[in-house]
Amino acid sequence: MISDKNKQSAIVIGGTAGVGRAVTDTLLARGYRVGVIARGEDRLRSVGDTDGIETATADAADAAELEKAVKSLVKKLGKPVVWVNCAMATSFSPFHEMTAAEFDRIVATTFTGQVNGTRLALATMDRGHIVHVGSGLSYRPVPFQSAYCASKHAINGFVGAVRSEVLRGNRPIELSLVQLPAINTPQFDWARNRLDKMPQPAPPVFDPQVAADAVMQAIDKLQREVIVGRSVFQLLFGDMVLPAFIDRKLARDGKDMQKSDRPEPGDRPDNLFGPVDHPATARGSYSDIAENKGVIMDADQARKLLFFGGAATMFLLGVLVG
Repeated sequence: MISDKNKQSAIVIGGTAGVGRAVTDTLLARGYRVGVIARGEDRLRSVGDTDGIETATADAADAAELEKAVKSLVKKLGKPVVWVNCAMATSFSPFHEMTAAEFDRIVATTFTGQVNGTRLALATMDRGHIVHVGSGLSYRPVPFQSAYCASKHAINGFVGAVRSEVLRGNRPIELSLVQLPAINTPQFDWARNRLDKMPQPAPPVFDPQVAADAVMQAIDKLQREVIVGRSVFQLLFGDMVLPAFIDRKLARDGKDMQKSDRPEPGDRPDNLFGPVDHPATARGSYSDIAENKGVIMDADQARKLLFFGGAATMFLLGVLVG
């Protein structure tokens, strides 16, 4: 039996709920010792009751606070060989109704949180893998989530630049992007919302374990970018072929795609500027429509198939049209 001190360690930022929680549980099942960082102390206490998990409180958007949390985990776990950045925040709101503070807060959590995490990962790790949890919306934005879409676009550019720097320095560290579809996470239960109904993940919807499996595939196969779910494939390549058409389609249908038939309570708290009372669970309120399996594709291979695959290209174009 391998003792705890001989196990490899991992750090997950935003690991108490949603995709981060699914990733934490999957790493733990793989035999890693996992350090989890999040804002919500109640959820951290719940997660920290599990053997093999150490926790630290920090806001990913606060570089100094995050650095303190990382140092405390490294003292307990040693230097990680896996690092996963997946803290996020969003608001389902028309841009003209969002305050500057609200927009800035979403960008600070969703984008700057990954920047802060990567800076600390590169300062801490001797070797290993840094995974950035992205979104299909980084290639094709949708209305009513302007700050979130901007943040996910920014992550793509940031990771590409840093990856080249790491390659130039010959460091044994891999950087991956995992581009997710709509996932049944608690974000739809606690995000700030100005729609007239509760928000929902736009179908097709997938279980958080599908996202966690994609993160592990990126690590296992050293893939620079992973596409998850047929909808992300359609977003990525459809926007290349028919961008104006998709603009019009989302102008017409984008709001209803993100809106459930559930009433929006007027006094519901949201987590934009602070954590809310919610269980430390990966899944949200839409398990009834979430699929347990999804295509997980190497994005580089998908691009090659599309442009050089002959019959495969026709098949993929058919998927886009569909």
